[in-house]
Amino acid sequence: MIRHLFILIWNRKRSNFLLMSEILLSFFVLFAVSVLLVSNYYNYRQPLGFEYNNVWELVVNPGQDTLNRTEKVSQIMRRLQNTPGVVAVTSASSNTPFSFSTMNTNQYTYKGKEGPLTERYDADDELVKVLRPKLVAGRWFDRRDAAATRPPVVVNQKFAKKLFGEESPVGKVLVTSDGKREWQVIGVIEAYRSGSDFAGNDPAVFDRRILQDSAVLGAYEMPTLLVRVQPGSGAVLEQQVVKDIKDISKGWIAKVNTLEENRHDKLKIMLTPLVALGVVALFLIINVALGLFGVLWYNINQRKAEIGLRRAMGATGAGISTQFLGEMLVVTTLGVMGGMLLAVQFPLLGVFGVETPVYVMSIALAAILIYTLTAVCAFQPSRIAAGIQPAVSLREE
Repeated sequence: MIRHLFILIWNRKRSNFLLMSEILLSFFVLFAVSVLLVSNYYNYRQPLGFEYNNVWELVVNPGQDTLNRTEKVSQIMRRLQNTPGVVAVTSASSNTPFSFSTMNTNQYTYKGKEGPLTERYDADDELVKVLRPKLVAGRWFDRRDAAATRPPVVVNQKFAKKLFGEESPVGKVLVTSDGKREWQVIGVIEAYRSGSDFAGNDPAVFDRRILQDSAVLGAYEMPTLLVRVQPGSGAVLEQQVVKDIKDISKGWIAKVNTLEENRHDKLKIMLTPLVALGVVALFLIINVALGLFGVLWYNINQRKAEIGLRRAMGATGAGISTQFLGEMLVVTTLGVMGGMLLAVQFPLLGVFGVETPVYVMSIALAAILIYTLTAVCAFQPSRIAAGIQPAVSLREE
């Protein structure tokens, strides 16, 4: 049966070649769209690496007051730590979770090997109590690091794998390319996807920053505090926090947001282009379906005499329908195989820069869509072919 189908396809190789070309291009475009959609869904399913529930972000604006900023921020943190309902307080850099701020660098090297482009975060000893990142090796910052000969850093597993491979990263020394600065890795966390729910698991490094070091708080930097509160804390505690800040720093303005609110705001912005991409993909699928349907309809009309002759020789309607469906599946398979040869070049060249499972799922999704479209589009023309009577077709011929 399959050999017979290949013979029929070869006899109509010119028209089938055009159909295979359309299927190949459609598969390729669907693959590209699938990569973008699947990569976002794949990232969405990955763990964020921290806990954002019951965490408030306090952005403090000192205005024109540039005197004793570090001391005042230290007082604010001590007051907040003693406030009922507050679990822990940490001073963070501006690239807090779900913010629109990022800091990245490629300054880290290890034994001459250049590290990846890395997201860098400032963190103090209390961050582990506020965001609760999952430590998988080593430890988080603590008082012992005050006497360290090299500044300590904590990295995520992605960074460790890219720079150290299968070696244990704890205790390793990172240096800049010119060898002037050094850091020592003291701990590894599982992941830290702070951008959004759709952000990739990029390499990340945490530098220890203690607020007592006045050099780290710039004259025009707006201090950012993250506060973990008791579950159920609401407007009463928020008013108390703002009042405490105003009591200590006259004229300073504090803005309070929960990380849950920041997450929702970021999610809306990230979903907008994805929805637009989904609409484009839907129109693309409809366009491909209409094209296939038209080509199949035309082919059947051109083959009425052949169909009539087969029916006159005893072929059943079901047999004619199965033959057309089989031909379309073989043509589709040849077109998909050509598309796959192009698609597998993407993970080899790292074109989209996503994980290998994303490429595999995208290829599978594009193939399923193409086979489904072909089967659906071939169904009605095959039924029409099955209903053609020998006398009618031969009379028209």
